[in-house]
Amino acid sequence: MMQEKLVRLPDVCAAVGMRKGGVYKAIREGRFPAPIKLGKRAVAWPESSVQSWIAARIAEAGKVAA
Repeated sequence: MMQEKLVRLPDVCAAVGMRKGGVYKAIREGRFPAPIKLGKRAVAWPESSVQSWIAARIAEAGKVAA
């Protein structure tokens, strides 16, 4: 079984091409997956949820372009 990797904010920002504020705004608006809490001041995203979000954006772009 493959183990899920947790991704911290700098890596999420780099993967999705948004800054910190953009990521958190998208979360508030329900357009990006929420992170999971690791501790009092630490959060991370399951890598699969970030990759799924990216794949959905690519699929949407393909529908619009077609």
